[in-house]
Amino acid sequence: MNTGVKITAFAAALAATFGTAYGVGKGVGPVGEEPGKAGHGDHAEAQPSRTPEKGHAGHEEGAAADTAALPGGLQVSQDGYTLALETPRPAAGKSVLKFSIKDAAGRKVTAFTTEHGKELHFIVASRDLGTFRHLHPVKAADGTWTTPVDLPAAGGYKAFADFKPAAPGAKGVTLGADLSVPGAYAPKPLPAVAPTATVDGYQVRLGGTLDPGKAGELRLTVTRGGTPVDDLEPYLGAYGHLVALRDGDLAYLHVHPNEGGPGPDVSFTATAPSAGTYRLFLDFQHEGKVRTASFTVTTGGAKTAVPATGEARHDAGDHAHG
Repeated sequence: MNTGVKITAFAAALAATFGTAYGVGKGVGPVGEEPGKAGHGDHAEAQPSRTPEKGHAGHEEGAAADTAALPGGLQVSQDGYTLALETPRPAAGKSVLKFSIKDAAGRKVTAFTTEHGKELHFIVASRDLGTFRHLHPVKAADGTWTTPVDLPAAGGYKAFADFKPAAPGAKGVTLGADLSVPGAYAPKPLPAVAPTATVDGYQVRLGGTLDPGKAGELRLTVTRGGTPVDDLEPYLGAYGHLVALRDGDLAYLHVHPNEGGPGPDVSFTATAPSAGTYRLFLDFQHEGKVRTASFTVTTGGAKTAVPATGEARHDAGDHAHG
């Protein structure tokens, strides 16, 4: 069995901070109002029922303590860094996103530490978690990042930048900022919980446990036509790449396995920050192509051993490589 990686950002103490998952509006309505400026609480006025996010870290002494306890992706600014979107309102369909990471002085950061094969990992997900994009942006000399993206429908989206600055003593940071695709918005419900996802003829079975405030092992087994796939190919320096997003506020968990062979099993050690519902997105590579299997997991309350969504949503599995 592969050895997993513990997720320090989702420590057990977070369970006390987030006792329940936040709610999000399910109504149908237009999207397209200008989002708020980066670094302030609410960003998408078209999403009136979503939970406000924290603004700039360090506005007061108490804020610093609060931000240290938050899961990743809930803030546009943290530890002196800000995710600045230059294209916060892309059109539906194919478009180009531009953004930068700015330091406390407002300067674009140009030096990052390479982790898992990239200087920066960039994720875009829809608020209803039906669309997931793991993108590979290209950095210009001035610190501007650019990536193509295909967002299939109008609505609220969130962009996540996961990186570690090259500055001495810098720690890894995950920032989140809102995107708004103009048009009529019709969010979809999450797929039901089921033990297996199917994508491009591959079956991925999810087992193990995901418990609030306690580390547990998630095991993902890849087969094709009933035969174990034991020749998975490295992707971003590992045989699997996992992102989990909490339904409601889209709190972000990102983890890679650090050891193990080329399949069919890939394992991770993870701690949920609270009881609630999560979407898990597993990227794996085989025969030169990256595929994404998506799962819904409910944890806490009536304890659920991880069986997750059996529906492979192709809009959630498309990848754009920068």
